[in-house]
Amino acid sequence: MRIQLSEERRELLATAVQQVFLEEFERDLSDFQAQRLIDFFMSQLGPPVYNQAIQDARAHIQLKLDDLDGEVYEPETPV
Repeated sequence: MRIQLSEERRELLATAVQQVFLEEFERDLSDFQAQRLIDFFMSQLGPPVYNQAIQDARAHIQLKLDDLDGEVYEPETPV
């Protein structure tokens, strides 16, 4: 699965990257350069961050499932 960003999000990120480079490094980046940086970081960071998020969600859900009886158990009483 390839992680994709909406065009609007890519534009917002490109603007943010340009701003950071200007403020931190006193360097102007073109839109093309900012987009290339986004592509690079998405290819390098996207999959590991995505996979970690999935693992974290799985662990959280598993904890909830493990405690399901304790959360919703209704004692049975003979009639």
